[in-house]
Amino acid sequence: MVNSSTDVCSYKRAWALDIWIRKYMQNPYKIVGNYIKKGHTVLDLGCGTGFFSLAMAEMVGEKGKVISVDIQEEMLQMLRDKIERAGLKSRIIPHKSQPDKIGISEMVDFALAFYMVHEVPDKRSFLSEVTSHLKPDGRLLIVEPKIHVSKPDFDSTLKVAQSAGLKQISEPKILFSRAALLIKA
Repeated sequence: MVNSSTDVCSYKRAWALDIWIRKYMQNPYKIVGNYIKKGHTVLDLGCGTGFFSLAMAEMVGEKGKVISVDIQEEMLQMLRDKIERAGLKSRIIPHKSQPDKIGISEMVDFALAFYMVHEVPDKRSFLSEVTSHLKPDGRLLIVEPKIHVSKPDFDSTLKVAQSAGLKQISEPKILFSRAALLIKA
């Protein structure tokens, strides 16, 4: 849900999404592990090359699934290659979204928007669509980089989330980030 692929983290810098230090500083198991259970359906918004998607696929187990959404076909192709190598084809569904619409039909238990909401020009429409796909007890974790997103800007996003039918239930501590865990109001 961005204006063009020039507004997002380019696939040309995708190598930086998988460096070893990131696995230490942004460990997916520590960040989302408490929110995902075996059998869940989860949504990885702006999945890139699948840094979180692959870990979440392990968390949901054989009966769960991860819907990995990105607007860049190149990122999704890198993800498909990783899925194949990891043997997780039955658990991860790569989905190319449109710049203004996610375009999925599934209901999800958990959605992750990691370092991407600040790239969305129409946050209200985006967050309303995410909310419409959350199951009644579904949760959304929004994480934004402190270096790009000021506290007032993050608070503004949370107000938009509230107007889209979400309620903040906690403020997880994630290194160098601003984060909010939300649930349907």
